[in-house]
Amino acid sequence: MFVLSLVIIALYLWPLALPSLGETFSVDILAGIGAGASLVASIVFYFLAPKEQGFIQGFTVYVLFLITTIVLVLTSGALDSPFISLLMLAVFGGGIFSYAAAVPIGIATGVFIAIEYLNKSFSLDTGVSLGLTVVIPLILGLVIWHGHGEKQDDQERKQVKQIANQLSEVANTSEVVINAIGDGVMAVDVQGVVQLINPAAQELLGWAKQDSLMLNYKSILKMVDVSNKDIDPSRDPILQALNTNQEIRSNDITFITKAEKKMLVSIVVSPIGDIGSGVIIVFRDITKEKAEEREQAEFISTASHEMRTPVASIEGYLGLALNPQTSQIDAKARDFITKAHESAQHLGRLFQDLLDVSKAEDGRLSNLPKVIDIVPYIHDIVQGLIPKAEAKGLQLTYKPMADTGSGQKQIAPIYYVNLDNDHIREVTNNLVENAIKYTPAGTVVVDISGTDDTVTISIQDSGIGIPAEDIPHLFQKFYRVDNVDTRQIGGTGLGLYLCRRLAETMGGRLWLESEYRKGSTFFLELPRIDSSKAAELKQQQEAATATQATTPQVQPIEPGPSPAAVFSPALAQTAPVPQMAASAPQPAPQPLVQGTPQPAAVQPATTVPRGESLSREQIAAHVARLEALAKNQQAATAVRPGQPAGVAPAQAPPGQVGQ
Repeated sequence: MFVLSLVIIALYLWPLALPSLGETFSVDILAGIGAGASLVASIVFYFLAPKEQGFIQGFTVYVLFLITTIVLVLTSGALDSPFISLLMLAVFGGGIFSYAAAVPIGIATGVFIAIEYLNKSFSLDTGVSLGLTVVIPLILGLVIWHGHGEKQDDQERKQVKQIANQLSEVANTSEVVINAIGDGVMAVDVQGVVQLINPAAQELLGWAKQDSLMLNYKSILKMVDVSNKDIDPSRDPILQALNTNQEIRSNDITFITKAEKKMLVSIVVSPIGDIGSGVIIVFRDITKEKAEEREQAEFISTASHEMRTPVASIEGYLGLALNPQTSQIDAKARDFITKAHESAQHLGRLFQDLLDVSKAEDGRLSNLPKVIDIVPYIHDIVQGLIPKAEAKGLQLTYKPMADTGSGQKQIAPIYYVNLDNDHIREVTNNLVENAIKYTPAGTVVVDISGTDDTVTISIQDSGIGIPAEDIPHLFQKFYRVDNVDTRQIGGTGLGLYLCRRLAETMGGRLWLESEYRKGSTFFLELPRIDSSKAAELKQQQEAATATQATTPQVQPIEPGPSPAAVFSPALAQTAPVPQMAASAPQPAPQPLVQGTPQPAAVQPATTVPRGESLSREQIAAHVARLEALAKNQQAATAVRPGQPAGVAPAQAPPGQVGQ
């Protein structure tokens, strides 16, 4: 109809452009206007009108075209018009619209017959012409198009029925699956109204399905935080997922059930589709699970603390046995005792790691921030690990302060942080030691970069690398990569887990990039402060330290360390003893006992095991007391310079050292 309307408009404009072509196919202005209306309606309905109303749009255009064709025929000779074939085509096309098209065609035919009859010009020839021009094309159109339409309708009905059956099966299957899930499942629309709740959620929350549907989720899911206060809207996982259209997970939210019972839950809120489509909430009760984890952590902490003391004593006595100043053993026995001593040290480190993990999980990790320039601080840590790298034939490089060998000074960047120095040292030390441990040959490179807000420490090695399937689990507790490359390398699987927890405690993050058999790069990102903020915090910290130093404090004195903290095989040679603190008490000289080996001039320990949880004043008191003990042992050894070999002052039992 669009094309035919365009043809009629062209025929209307033809005589205006070329008058000499004659008036055989001239079109009246009314027919031209009708064709223009039909053409405009076709364009508007095709591009702008909604597709759901296609039948109405098509029928409207058809009626306009039919009226245009009738006007064109009547103004150009009626049944003798040269456009009579166009009318027959228009009537035949009406069959597409079934019996709806027969109404306007029948009305137009009846009006024409009435006019001819009133004018007494209706004849048999006129009736035959009408039959051939209108009636027969209409019947043919209805038969052809209506039959085709019925077949198409039947096919569409079958397809619709088939799709409906499939959707019904999917809906039934989905309902069965959702109802069988042991976790609570809820569906919430963009307005926060509950649209679905499965039986598990009804049982956990105490809300029946008929009571909870069409209610706002806040009426059913009453959430409180760890301090038993209503959760802040900014921490509401459901509201976050609705606003951001991203998956939200949380394990520290408590639900209050309909019976006012508190329930710690693990919740996952996932968007259904595009923003504004709602979310799916999946949650489960982890109250018992968390209680068991706390009990396990408490048991591990207690057991590790109690077992660390005898292990330290074993390590200490084995160290004394390996010390040529205190005992004489043959080479074979020394080999056995060395292996036992290494195993005792490994066991001690394991207990210490377990204690640190326990502290990290129950929030007992200390956090004493101090402003430092991270570049020289990390340099000192790396320098302490160079001997270990050189022992394996590795090259350990610190890029910010690398030794170029030309004697030229290198300008190092300045990055200030205000964090616990011990945490930074422990994480960095662990990562560099791991790089050395898992690199058979090649290099380990430590670098530091930063932005305005963060400082990133990277540790890159050319070692064995990590398989892609192990990377997501690498920071889990007790997880170790198990393949032919790692089975000969010892470890507890706690180091990286503890590093991650320490990084999170400092407000940073830890991640890695690795390619199997080509090496790995670990990244530690920490929050950075600018130089003005660093200067201000330094003044505050120095003032606080000065105030604390001038304030008299009475600190309880903890028992001294076991022999493991004082004696080790590395202390085979004498070393100068630092000046004893003036405030430290002077222990009385120990009596000399024949036949008891005693080491000559033992270097005092200057550290306290990490699990002690002592203050800095208590640590200073420990060090002073150990210095006094070492000086006393030197003095006791010097009392009898002519004492025969094998005779030495008596050694205090391990439990009395430092008391």
